Parts: sequence; C-alpha cells; structure tokens
Amino acid sequence: MLSLFKSADPETLAEIAEEMKVRKTKHLILLFSMGSQFDHLIVQTLSKLGVYSLVADPASVTADDVKKLQPAGIIVSGGPASVQDEPPPFDNKIFDLGIPTLGVCLGFQMWAKHVGAKVTPQAKREFGVHSLRIAHDDELFDGLARETPVLESHGDAIFPDAVIQILGSTTNSPVAAGRYKHLVGVQFHPEVTETLEGARMYENFCFKICKITDRFPAHNVSEAKISELREKIGDKKVVIALSGGSDSSVVAYLLKEVLAGKKNVLLGVYIKGIDRPDDEAYVQKYFGSEDWIKLEIVDATAEFLKALSGKTEMRDKRVAMRDVYKAVLNEKIKSFGADFIAQGTLYTDLRESGFGHATGARIAEIKVHHNTGLDFSVPKIEPLSDQVKDSARSIGRDIGIPEDLIWRHPFPGPGLVVRIEGEVNEESLRIARAVDGIYIEELRAADLYETVWQAGATVTHSMHTFTKGDDAGAGHVVALWAVTSVNGFTARFAQLPYDFLDHVSRRITNEIREVGSVVYRISDKPPSADFA
Repeated sequence: MLSLFKSADPETLAEIAEEMKVRKTKHLILLFSMGSQFDHLIVQTLSKLGVYSLVADPASVTADDVKKLQPAGIIVSGGPASVQDEPPPFDNKIFDLGIPTLGVCLGFQMWAKHVGAKVTPQAKREFGVHSLRIAHDDELFDGLARETPVLESHGDAIFPDAVIQILGSTTNSPVAAGRYKHLVGVQFHPEVTETLEGARMYENFCFKICKITDRFPAHNVSEAKISELREKIGDKKVVIALSGGSDSSVVAYLLKEVLAGKKNVLLGVYIKGIDRPDDEAYVQKYFGSEDWIKLEIVDATAEFLKALSGKTEMRDKRVAMRDVYKAVLNEKIKSFGADFIAQGTLYTDLRESGFGHATGARIAEIKVHHNTGLDFSVPKIEPLSDQVKDSARSIGRDIGIPEDLIWRHPFPGPGLVVRIEGEVNEESLRIARAVDGIYIEELRAADLYETVWQAGATVTHSMHTFTKGDDAGAGHVVALWAVTSVNGFTARFAQLPYDFLDHVSRRITNEIREVGSVVYRISDKPPSADFA
C-alpha cells in the first residue's frame, strides 16, 4: 500500500491503480498534508465515507504530477506555517488545474493569496469553537443549519474583497468560508468533532462537488490488524508495555487474538514509579491472573527520581524519563527472549511528537511522547499508530475489551512527571499522587468520571499562604482540570459543578498538608497545547 504520494512516476501510478482496483473505486482524493495536527482526522473522515484518500507531499508533488494522477478532488490541509512569514512548500500551479479543491485553514489562505486576495495577520485571532453563519448557498453546505459551531485555530485572516465569494463568516472572520471558481475554502477545521457538521461538509465536498460516484467497501479494521499481526509475529515472543490505560490494553487484546492457544509468548510489563494511584490495580485486575499473558511489575521509582534530579523544564523531564522507560523494557526483552516490543502508540502521539506523514512540510513538535522515536533492541509493534483515541476504543469494543478499561481516562506516558511543575522529587511526587487519587475518586463517586474525556491535577511551583488550625505557612497551588474530547487533538474544558469542585478542594486542602490552595483550569485545546 502506498502511504505517501511524492511523484507520478510509472511505478507509483501502477501501485495506485492496483490499490484502486482492490478498493473497487475509480476515484480518489489527494490530500496535501501541510503539517496540521488534524491531518489524520481528514483521512479518517474520508475513510468512514468510503472515499480513498492519498496523502501527498507538498514539497515534491508538482502540478504535472497531479495532472497525471487525475484525482477527483484535492484537499489542502491546515498547518503551523504562515503564507506571510513562512510560505509553505507547494506548487501553486496546482490551484490552476480546475480540479475541485478544498482549502482548510492554511490551505484556504494559500489559494486565496494565489488568486489575488489579501491575507493578513488578524487583529483578533480565533482559537476554539465559534459560530459559523452561512451567508450564501453552496454545495459544501447543503443540508446544514444556517448557523453552526466550528473549531477555529488561526492567526491570519482573509480580507473581504471582490475576489472571493464569501460563503460564511464568524465574529472575528468576515471570510470564514469562501469560493473562487473550483476552489472552496474554510478557515475552520471540519475534521474535528467540535465542528458539529464537519463530516457532512466533507461528504458534500466528495459527492456533490467532486462528483465521486463510488465508495470502496468498508472492512473490519480489527480483523485486518489481527491478520497482519499474525503474519508478522508467527510463533515468536512479544513484550508489551502495559500502562493500565485503554491504548495498551487494546494492543494486548489484539495480541491475545493473534497468539491464541500459545503459552509463555506474551509478557506484559508494568512500570511503577510515576503512575497514578489506581493504575497498578487496573493492570492486576485485568491482566494479573490471565493465562494468555504473563505480567511483571517493575518498581523503577528510584531510577526515575535519579534521572529527573535537577530537571525543571518539561521537555527535559520527558526526555529523562524516556531513558528509564527504554532501559526497563530492553532488560525485560532480554530476559524474556522476546522478538518484538509492542506499544499502544497512537497516531496522536506520533503527530504531536513531530512525526506522522513524512512530507516536506514542517510539523510542529507539541511534546515529546515517551513511546515515540525510540530504538529498542528488537523491532516495534504499534498496531494503533494509524488510529486516534476514539477509533482505538472502537477496535477495543470490537474485540471484547471490558468497557471499564476502554473508558479509562487517557494518561500521559511520562505520568505524574508532567503534572509537576519544576523538579520532580519524592515530596512533589507524593503530593501529585495523593491529589490525583482524591480527584479521580471523587469524580467517580459523583458519577462525573465518564462525562469527561480526561481529568487531572497539576502541582504548580506557585506557593500560597495557608492557615490550618492554629498554624500558618505556605503550600503548593494545585490546578485541577477536566476536558471533553473524542480524539485528543482538540479539547474543551468541562464545566464541572461548583459544589463538586468545592468538595474536592476541601478534601485536598484538609488531607494534604503541603497544599495551600486549589484552582480550576478552564483553557481549551487549542490554544492550550497540552492537558497531560
């Protein structure tokens, strides 16, 4: 399967033709990946529609290549670049081919500037959810409400003039959607769940604007992955890094199907030290007494604290814990005699770490994930690396994972390390674990745990005066947060009840002497990049 289109040489065109034959389709959408954190969601959305999409490298694909390929339509995604200060690599002649093209955010700004519209830095930038008001009928918006929520994340704006027909606007963007002949564009991201009718927009683009008349048959993703893993692994042995979360659990259950009936070929390794209070309990409950997997728990607290000593910057701390993570797993690979190491790596992890589609476009490194870019002593198995959180959960359900595991909140691989500002030491680690334990316990008790996608607490380096009993002193400010999301690429803060927050705050300040104050964080993603 061709994963990236770089040029229309005969060999590549033959490979694409073969895949289209397998998919029983004569149409495809060419997606130019410009480095957006949301690119894979576009691929996933089109896949759900039964539309074959091929990711293209904007740094190498020319207009001549596109003419030879003859796609039914083109999508130019968003990205971190600016058409003003950092023009992204792209052959603008592609916009002149007459092929229906959808520009998303940066992609819209690119074709708008190409046709002569003015694109300028925006005085009032737009991040988060805004209301799109549709001003002009267009096939892109067929069947949509005249006003609908959309997710914005941009700093440049398209100036309204006579060049572009304005299709819609938001409060801060007079040209939130527009058209010029065969070119249509939106300043928001239809591929994220916060854009309520985004999937319908992509459906309209594919079937009404691009006139695609066939859809390739849907296939069972889990069955395909099990088949691929069975062929790759055979009778060999596997070590899997288990965290107690949903992603590594899905991979474990996939391996259960692959290695069915075989004994002592799958070792689950749980690494203690920077974990949540209840992580080990979940791993023990669901994997500790199973006959298809052997579980080993490694207490690496001392190693983590030694590696983290003196580290205060978040990136440095992430990198430091990776060394311990890798060393522990390599040791277990050696002692177990494993041939592969399996991880629950998601596409989200890769993309936020600066990996993903290997195009010439710059991809922003949002954060260094613990499970990306590591070279182990044996080959890696990462069956979820083309999935995001919600689709990975769907695979889990398909293969029978208990809902209790599937709906565990996502937790960062670096664990409590990223929930402690400044240096991580024995005291700060103890405080972070105690705060997290109270918060999650109370969310469950109040039946709020499953209403939010993720929740946590950050032990800040800010100190606040407290009076407890007849004593006074200064204690840490703890920031609680909770967000709603589907895939982890975007998130909105959860509006937890005030009486709940009051109760949790009282418990934390009463039970943990070192905490002087509790606050609640209300930032969305974007603009906030990390909820850890």
